[in-house]
Amino acid sequence: MHVPGWHEATKGWQDAGDLQMVGIIQEQHPDRARLFMQWKEMGWPILVDSLDLLETTVVPMTLLIDEHGVIRQIQPPRDQLDELRTNFIDAAFDPPNAAPDDALPDMSKLAARAVSAYLWEETDDPDAVIAAFERAVDADSDHGYTLFRTGVAYRWRYDSDTARPGDFQRAVHYWERALSVDPNNYIWRRRIQQYGPRLAKPYSFYDWVATARREITERGAEPSPLVIEPGGAEFAQPQRAFTADEDTLEPPEMDGRIFRDNGEFVNVEATVVPSAIEPGASTRVHVSFVPNESIKAHWNNEVDDLIFWVEVPDGWQLDRRAITVPNPPETVSTETRTLELEIKAPADASGHYELPGYALYYVCEDVNGICLFRRQDVSLVVEVRR
Repeated sequence: MHVPGWHEATKGWQDAGDLQMVGIIQEQHPDRARLFMQWKEMGWPILVDSLDLLETTVVPMTLLIDEHGVIRQIQPPRDQLDELRTNFIDAAFDPPNAAPDDALPDMSKLAARAVSAYLWEETDDPDAVIAAFERAVDADSDHGYTLFRTGVAYRWRYDSDTARPGDFQRAVHYWERALSVDPNNYIWRRRIQQYGPRLAKPYSFYDWVATARREITERGAEPSPLVIEPGGAEFAQPQRAFTADEDTLEPPEMDGRIFRDNGEFVNVEATVVPSAIEPGASTRVHVSFVPNESIKAHWNNEVDDLIFWVEVPDGWQLDRRAITVPNPPETVSTETRTLELEIKAPADASGHYELPGYALYYVCEDVNGICLFRRQDVSLVVEVRR
């Protein structure tokens, strides 16, 4: 791996005080980088640039910065350490002139205010941060970095205790808009692929997490905690061909007589990544089920598991026909339940599709309230564009 390789190659210089390593990450969840650093036993500082204020389009990037803060080389070859020692470590550099006028990222005043709100005011009023980014987008709807950063803000709120319905899908929406402005931006494309289908993945984004935790524990240490655990898409391995579920299963409810829950007991949200695909391509659907706190709703875990079923038009394919979410061991619980599935459009598809699905589950109202078996209908919206 690129970063651990540089760490090992220059460890002697670091220990001698001749070189200070510093990392900058564009990670949405920086605690994952902390776990990676602990796993690889790299103790140097890590700076967080989730908004990509550096405006880098590719990673990883290695920079050699002298004692005056001047970048002396970009992407130096790691197999030429003798030249690196002579031309950088042991070299003496003259102080720089004043910084050029374009040293800072180019952004409007509204965009700058939104960035400032995210960096310094995010813990006070997340809604104000989102509103600031929306105002910046309204003023300049074609600025790729403002669009990307607005997506980051929505995903950040989605992961917080103040999440609003649709935050995840809005994040994807803005990342897709940013990528349409600059299709060559590696970071924006990877952010969508992180949550997207296996056919579009270059690699598994977080398959190393389990190994890292195991090896850290075996060394007698406690793995650094993760605030947000990676989900199924983030663990999923790439796939060259779509694997469809060919089982001829019967729908779990044949006659539609089960009473509907229209959100009274459980709030359901479906996010499609990407939201727009080409004919013959696939997309990944993230579905979450949240018991309604206002009526103290909770899951009844003494009966059957939650089951989710999707009906697709002829020619469409699913990687799983019926999906279950196993009950936890507790008799009752209030956790958010999530599931993921992938859908492949036929080669001749075009237009707006609302694929009908539904969930069946057992839910109870209040602490000593009645427990019910309910169905909730869920529409999965996919755009197919040539």
